[in-house]
Amino acid sequence: MIDGSLPRLEFWCDLQCPDCRTALDDVRALRAQYGDALPVELRHFPLEKHKHAYAAAEAAEEAFAQGLGWPFVEALLARVEELDARGQQVLLDVAREVGADVEEVDTALVDGRHMLIVDADQAEGKAIGVTGTPTYVIGGERLDGGQSQDGLRERIVAVIEAARAS
Repeated sequence: MIDGSLPRLEFWCDLQCPDCRTALDDVRALRAQYGDALPVELRHFPLEKHKHAYAAAEAAEEAFAQGLGWPFVEALLARVEELDARGQQVLLDVAREVGADVEEVDTALVDGRHMLIVDADQAEGKAIGVTGTPTYVIGGERLDGGQSQDGLRERIVAVIEAARAS
């Protein structure tokens, strides 16, 4: 199979959302099934009800800039309750744990260097009808996991397999 031969899976996520932590299991399973042939892109959709989600998205973008984005995202989603309770210090703790340059992550949170990426994702998400997280977009189809994630992985696999067959 040719690398990137499958449709891109956009994972619209709020990094302070417990449902997104659960959804990460589906993303891991899809990666295990399709490997590098399935491009997975994290898209930011921080919700207002999660006061640290926007900063978490900025920190994640800095981690991606350092080549540690997915390890950062996975480690942070495992600690959503702690992020809720302790705030931005958790972002720096997670950055340290995954081997990121903590000073750069801290500076990125202060200077706002990744705000445009987060704002653009949020605006695009609203434009295509994302209202909650997790939401997936693949092959032009939006799958909303905010209410229920039941059957979503199977629906994503069906879109992938249809693309693969064509």
